[in-house]
Amino acid sequence: MTLDSDPAAAEAAADSTSTTPVKNPLPTPPQELRVPIWWPEEGNLSMDWIQNLISCFDWSSRNLPPTEFPSVLPVQVLDSLILVASKMLHKEPNCVTVDPFRPNLDSSSSSSSAAASVVVVGDLHGQFHDLLFLLRDAGFPSHDRIFIFNGDYVDRGAWGLETFLLLLAWKVFMPHNIYLLRGNHESKYCTSVYGFEKEVMVKYGDKGKHVYRKCLGCFEGLPLASIVAGCVYTAHGGLFRCVTMTPSKRFKGKKNRKINVNHDSKILSLGSLEELSKARRSVLDPPWEGANLIPGDVLWSDPSKNPGLAPNKERGIGLLWGPDCTEEFLKKYQLKLIIRSHEGPDAREKREGLDGMAEGYTIDHIVDSGKLVTLFSAPDYPQFQATEQRYNNKGAYTVLEPPNFDNPIFHTFSAVTPRPKVHPYYDYEEVIDSDEELDLASMVTS
Repeated sequence: MTLDSDPAAAEAAADSTSTTPVKNPLPTPPQELRVPIWWPEEGNLSMDWIQNLISCFDWSSRNLPPTEFPSVLPVQVLDSLILVASKMLHKEPNCVTVDPFRPNLDSSSSSSSAAASVVVVGDLHGQFHDLLFLLRDAGFPSHDRIFIFNGDYVDRGAWGLETFLLLLAWKVFMPHNIYLLRGNHESKYCTSVYGFEKEVMVKYGDKGKHVYRKCLGCFEGLPLASIVAGCVYTAHGGLFRCVTMTPSKRFKGKKNRKINVNHDSKILSLGSLEELSKARRSVLDPPWEGANLIPGDVLWSDPSKNPGLAPNKERGIGLLWGPDCTEEFLKKYQLKLIIRSHEGPDAREKREGLDGMAEGYTIDHIVDSGKLVTLFSAPDYPQFQATEQRYNNKGAYTVLEPPNFDNPIFHTFSAVTPRPKVHPYYDYEEVIDSDEELDLASMVTS
């Protein structure tokens, strides 16, 4: 095993007259861990394999330098995991339908079907140890417990790779019990600025560019939204504009069409689920202009207390939408609840009229048809902060219970402490904290 050390060799080297410095031997993992992680025959993952992955990642994050990560998860195993998961994700629609009603596995039950509870999780931002607490607190994915993750698995925190890979492993193991949606940080631009690219390069060295490309390709396949039990809409940012094809005045009466994407807030209108289903999500950086605006809106938009739709000038991409838009969307599709994420305590402290994120969630709109909730699952965020004063926010997840699924039960939790000591992968003193003032010129569109 690559992590074993030879005490006799180390002692002999210490007695040598050579001036070559002797490296401290690396810690040996506990015997119960199977290191390095292997890829099972025919790719059939098991609960034991998942448990070993969790334990190995947890142990290595506390005992090994990041550069030793390939000795825990060889690049060939990573490639296999990402390949299988990517194929699954790319086959899913832009807006996945999550059906909690499924056949009852208990043969002694008189009922032929049962409903699973649904756990919705917000931003994680590479806080791997907090994710482990969340999974244990809520209970692992199972036949009667479905998970929906609202994106932003990577960046800012130091264990984005472990976080993302563990969730991919769960997806491969139980594809109908875990749904991974895309966040705005699952992009080339954000990962190049907020640390994930550098994290991968440090952990995989000369294989880093290869691994980073694999991750970007997988990001492209992540669905944008979900509808739960026909009554709950979840997405990272939230609502989106209409980009309906309308006849051009120049070619009136002809078959030619053009896209109406006027940025004038007076002309903006809510998009439809049909338009969402047809959007092209396979772009590394969702565009902020042109014909394919829906992915950018879904990933970057924010709620507002002001009525109507308006360009999100603070972020430079996406929309701001008011309570009237929430009511219109819920009523049109007979929904009861919108659960979105995207805003941590740093972003919320600058949002006039909206509650802060101290408890990991806020209820932003209460309208006749239902509610709009913002959910943030990274406690004590961000991990690296330039000022001595921290937000000390809690994280939260919510549970939707049958039969109606429209009354979210919030569970708040504090950060796991102490966190393993690690260097940041981005200049957190210089990089902005709330995704504002984006350098749009450097965001590449396809």
